[in-house]
Amino acid sequence: MNIIRMSGGLGNQMFQYALCMKLCSMGKEVKFDDINEYRSDDTRPIMLALFGIDYPRATWDEIIEFTDGSMKILKRIGRKIFGRRAIEYYENGFYDPQVLNFDSMYLRGNFQSEKYFEDIKDEVRALYQFPSLEELHLPEKLYKSTKTCLDAIEGTEAVSIHMYRSDSRLDEELYEGICTEKYYEGAVRFIQEKYPDAVFYVFSNEPKWVRGWVEYLVENQLKEYMEAEQSKSLEERFVMVEANTEHTGYLDMMLMSKCKHNVISNSSFSWWAAWLNANPDKLVVAPDKWVNDRESNDVYTKGMVLINAKGRVNCTVK
Repeated sequence: MNIIRMSGGLGNQMFQYALCMKLCSMGKEVKFDDINEYRSDDTRPIMLALFGIDYPRATWDEIIEFTDGSMKILKRIGRKIFGRRAIEYYENGFYDPQVLNFDSMYLRGNFQSEKYFEDIKDEVRALYQFPSLEELHLPEKLYKSTKTCLDAIEGTEAVSIHMYRSDSRLDEELYEGICTEKYYEGAVRFIQEKYPDAVFYVFSNEPKWVRGWVEYLVENQLKEYMEAEQSKSLEERFVMVEANTEHTGYLDMMLMSKCKHNVISNSSFSWWAAWLNANPDKLVVAPDKWVNDRESNDVYTKGMVLINAKGRVNCTVK
């Protein structure tokens, strides 16, 4: 039996469950440790039930056995003398084929690559289908605001922009200097050249900052274009989407996935939104670096347009 340590928000959970699907397709038994990372009050909610997933859970005794975490006195003395004897493996990089080889291991990592499940991606895509708004039984106000936004997205050349700022990541240095203002400016220019009628739906945890950025962008970078396109106001060209909390953030992923094109951040959340976008002609723009401490080519999928921190197009993923 393998145990996958669940961690992070919805995007990470989706990668971890996709790995579970792959391992099960190989005939392996898999359970989840959904205890260790979710014991405090401020952790993100586990949201896989959104897709009707009832995953197999490891018992605390099984987790203790794999991680050599028993607090019994003899076990503690043994660890003091011989060290921890955990049956535990940490993923190396974004795609680590060794992860697929174990039959009895406690697996830790994000598993943030399509390569883990490429041969079963149709099954993954079929599973990760959002329920209809009616099936979600949302509060009336939230239902109406989401429905209004969804209708607008479906009626325009919609482009989602996911802007993560002040994210609650453990090590900010790993993520700084990647999704810069210049990156987003370059992404907007690139898409506008391809789709002059594009309407940008901006999803962010700092809407006040984003409004200032949009005004600066239009005034300094897109002024000539906006003057030529007087048929649309600034508010019609850039739409802020800001109704959702941590517990309803899945609606943001759903709305982003319904856009025709996507500008993503170095985030598993927006990665999945773009991956679930069913438009065969979609443009997906991504930062050409995902983290600062290692190579990240395995994160990207075919057709992604990579733009660097200075706003310049780097390449298209083959």
